[in-house]
Amino acid sequence: MNELIRTFNERGDLAHLALFLWASVASLAALFALRELAGASRRFDEFVRQLALFNRRVGRRKCGADNDGQSDRE
Repeated sequence: MNELIRTFNERGDLAHLALFLWASVASLAALFALRELAGASRRFDEFVRQLALFNRRVGRRKCGADNDGQSDRE
């Protein structure tokens, strides 16, 4: 690594090295952010699915209680 920096320093391309390092770190940060966003999207999707399942179950129970003339609060 020191040899690579020395080569850039001798040629006067230190700015290019800094730009390359900045671009590398920015790309890694963007990749990390996208990975986290995909995970959050999966978790939210699972939450919505579970909420829909809950609503279907409660709705079915409510419809059954209305038809029987009974309430869940006896």
